[in-house]
Amino acid sequence: MVVFDGEKKRLVISSCKVDDGKISVEKDQFEVMLNPSECSLEQDIAYNKIEALGQIGSDQKFCSIKPETLSFKIVLDGTGAVPYPSGGGALSVKELIKKLDDIVSKYDGEKHEPNIVQVLWGSLIFYGRMSSKKIEYTMYKPSGEPLRASVSLGFESYLSREEEALRANKSSPDLTHGVEFKAGDSLPLLCYRIYKDASYYAEVARANNIVNFRQIEPGTRIWFPPLR
Repeated sequence: MVVFDGEKKRLVISSCKVDDGKISVEKDQFEVMLNPSECSLEQDIAYNKIEALGQIGSDQKFCSIKPETLSFKIVLDGTGAVPYPSGGGALSVKELIKKLDDIVSKYDGEKHEPNIVQVLWGSLIFYGRMSSKKIEYTMYKPSGEPLRASVSLGFESYLSREEEALRANKSSPDLTHGVEFKAGDSLPLLCYRIYKDASYYAEVARANNIVNFRQIEPGTRIWFPPLR
């Protein structure tokens, strides 16, 4: 679900650069003309299924968590009825597709792989690479030049090697965890969830310079250090 904070915002796709595992958003971006009517986020978990002859069920063994996928459909209008958000007059469908391709299909010649992009829409922030694109032309000029197109886009999430390792072991108490404190939470309760021992709350409070663990504001980011 995508949540907005009052002001209407358009979905924006921006190109990104990755250095030493850190992602930075560049200036090149594509702002949609009309927001998607729906947006889909999916994630699959793979299991190895061991089946024996005559067995009624199967023993599922965890294999891996597959990358998240994001998909949505946007409309490109070249009639002039819907101006491009950045101004500068109406763009043709051909020009709009090129502008979009320069972001989502850009090939990194140094790394020999497609460009990483950021998809930003309201509270949704997604980093990944385009995995699919389908263009359906829905309106033409008498000359055959397209006037409107519907573009279905699919993206697969990007994780650095460090992030991937942490996600694969996020339940381990031997790794550092970051948790956003929410209303109704308590530090001992969070310690129990992560360490299975509420008594570590004093150590966590010291690590985060928390003076009074009973008065933590919701939204505070708390780091839970590895067990010693």
